[in-house]
Formats: sequence, C-alpha cells, structure tokens
Amino acid sequence: MQGMRPITEAHVTELGLAVVEVAAADEQTAFAVQELLATQWAIAPADRTTHEPGEPGEPGVRLRCHLDLRQQATPA
Repeated sequence: MQGMRPITEAHVTELGLAVVEVAAADEQTAFAVQELLATQWAIAPADRTTHEPGEPGEPGVRLRCHLDLRQQATPA
C-alpha cells in the first residue's frame, strides 16, 4: 500500500484546523483513536490505514485524519 502524502499548508490554512497522524500496532487501535477524536471535534475521518513504503510485513499502521477544533462533534 502506498505511504501517506506530505502534509501541506492547504491542510492547515486556518486557525483551529489540524492534521492528526496516528501510528498504531493494528488497524483496530488506529480506528479506535480516530473514533475517540471524533467524539470531541468535527473530523474528516480516514477510511483506511497505510503502511510506510519499504515496510511490507512489518507490524504497525498509520492513519491520518483532519480535525476542525473550532467545531464540536455533532451527536450521533
């Protein structure tokens, strides 16, 4: 799977916008962290995890999501 693209200025153009990269041992843990963040703030969630290039078969995944700290999460 292809690694993550670099974070650019476009991702954080305004105060209160953030990019969060989660590194975890497995997908279940990475998505649990994302879900925890989503309980507090508006989030553009990731739908998949990635492995870094050159690390096939190595344990660990990464997930990147985008937060808007200016907006609290909306109740489900």
